[in-house]
Amino acid sequence: MSPLPTYDAERLGELLGLLPDVDSVELKLTVPDADHRRVLDGLGIDALDAELRQVAFIDTPDLRLSGVGLVVRARRTQRKAGDVAVKLRPMLPADVPEDLRGIDGFKVEIDASPQGFTCSCSLTVAAHDHKVRALYGEQGRLAKLLSATQRKVLDDHLPAGVALADLRVLGPLTLLKAKFEPEGLARKMVAELWFLPDGSRILELSTKAPPRIAFQAAAETKVFLAGRGIDLAAPQDTKTRTAMRALAATLPETPRTDPGDAPG
Repeated sequence: MSPLPTYDAERLGELLGLLPDVDSVELKLTVPDADHRRVLDGLGIDALDAELRQVAFIDTPDLRLSGVGLVVRARRTQRKAGDVAVKLRPMLPADVPEDLRGIDGFKVEIDASPQGFTCSCSLTVAAHDHKVRALYGEQGRLAKLLSATQRKVLDDHLPAGVALADLRVLGPLTLLKAKFEPEGLARKMVAELWFLPDGSRILELSTKAPPRIAFQAAAETKVFLAGRGIDLAAPQDTKTRTAMRALAATLPETPRTDPGDAPG
């Protein structure tokens, strides 16, 4: 079994300094491909209990938004409303514009894995499912899905030389999200299985905790997962970054209708 990974003193100090000013902490672990079936079976996760979702990202073909830490996501959820999110990553709490604090759908969150953590902020708004679906087909307009505040955040952080008309829809891809309460752990967990266009899959396990008990939650979760033979030292990469690279590779060379300017 792999030893429990730990942060060094400098990183722990940095994390402690951030906790009072964030809204939540999400603990994440990416499971190696070869272990997917064993881990899902071992944790008692039933695929028939999972929620079906579709996710697409909006970026340039060479991922220039992602390169400056800007992520735009449009999501559909089975039998529910869709949503659109604008995320800045990394973003320290001290750097968050004051006018964003307190807005519905805005949060500052730490994503932590055994190999590191990142603090980010995001603003998510609900969107009609048919409008998100139209955007996927590049017959809808991103501008019509964004709130005024989201549009300002996007405009303020677009890389130099990039306009809304330069953006493309990456995806969608399909994923399964299952919430479960594993025996032996006094907290809920989430398993997400993302199906990438090249046939590969991403399996991520996660749990959320309030900042005040983040270290306790991390310790309990590590012990639980390690005790079930799950490799905590496996290489980690965010599912968003991995998915965006895979989706960008599928873009045709012939430009399609721009998501910002298509008739809606």
